[in-house]
Amino acid sequence: MAAWWARGVGDAGAVLPDRVAVAFSAGADSTALLLAAHRRWPGRVVALHVHHGLQAAADQFESHAKAFCAEHGVPLESERVQARHAPGESPEDAARQARYVALAHMAREAGATVVLLGHHADDQAETVLLALSRGAGLPGLAAMAERFDRHGMAFGRPLLGLPSAALRDWLQAAGHAFVDDPTNTDQRFTRNRIRALLTPAWDACFPGFRPMLARSATHAAQAQRLLDELALVDLAHTGTPPCIAALQSLSRDRQANALRHWLRGQSSGAASTAQMAELLDQIVACTTRGHRIHLKVASGTVVRDGERLRYLASI
Repeated sequence: MAAWWARGVGDAGAVLPDRVAVAFSAGADSTALLLAAHRRWPGRVVALHVHHGLQAAADQFESHAKAFCAEHGVPLESERVQARHAPGESPEDAARQARYVALAHMAREAGATVVLLGHHADDQAETVLLALSRGAGLPGLAAMAERFDRHGMAFGRPLLGLPSAALRDWLQAAGHAFVDDPTNTDQRFTRNRIRALLTPAWDACFPGFRPMLARSATHAAQAQRLLDELALVDLAHTGTPPCIAALQSLSRDRQANALRHWLRGQSSGAASTAQMAELLDQIVACTTRGHRIHLKVASGTVVRDGERLRYLASI
């Protein structure tokens, strides 16, 4: 078996459960992952295919997935989702959210407790570049985690250290068919513009930049974990919801860190830089009993409730 497989999927074998699910779009990355997982754990792998219904080729992807899994003796679960985006929501985010819900549901139905995803080193580099372009903080710069939980399901990305070209070369050398999603070249989508325009420029200036960006993402993730630990220490001091006077005893940076951690547990969104700056200014100014705090933050509102802050989620 190819060396990239041993480095990527094989290392996780000792900790994976008896039933392993693989998110299988029928594209090159997920095809390589499915074959590697099936060879590593024969009889223990189930493929999960999500039909988004957003393009005519979706039926072709599903047909190819069924034929491929039948040929290789891998059971396949498929689910159709409505991935239309709401006003103000990006199509990519809507499709991603619908996909994770469907994958978690199918995995549970199949008796799996982990879903493997085919994201690779190119995806990780694009994610870092996208985060940089948006002025993201450490959570964004940390990019994609190797392991995470969502919708009550564990997910893993065992191929993050491997470039897309290595996966495609291995598939083509072995004669394995896969499909190419035509939307991957549609430059209306930000990630596709990064792939088509920015990545080649980085390659020209900094050959081999992908592992360097991945290393930066790892450093950002480590720094964020340390900040989370500090936030827990400070929130133990302020209480939850936070006491305003206790917050005022912290430095402004530690206030911001503790509040961001608290707010992440209250809201599906995150406070913007401007919202956090205004909230910190309000906390500094809150020195009288009658001082009012009522500030929109993320998808809800932070208010003063006696001596503490409260977060009121939007209904």
